Amino acid sequence: MADIRERLRKVFVEALDIHGDADVVVDVENLQYRDHETWDSVGHMALVAAIEDEFDVQFDTDQVIDMSSFVVAVDMVTQLQNVDA
Repeated sequence: MADIRERLRKVFVEALDIHGDADVVVDVENLQYRDHETWDSVGHMALVAAIEDEFDVQFDTDQVIDMSSFVVAVDMVTQLQNVDA
């Protein structure tokens, strides 16, 4: 699971362009939908596509709608990885 969290953290940072700088540190682990200006509806779709590409999974519509935080995304990817394994 640590590997999933780390890979997912990188996907969030890249897809949502939340690299931060010296003045702004984004706590990805506790990030929730609309907590950051780039995680709006368009950013959400880019994030979903990036997660699907990184983990070779596909979310259904309900999962896309329910993905409301980093923690939820970790749970979803973990479940999909276990089902596909």
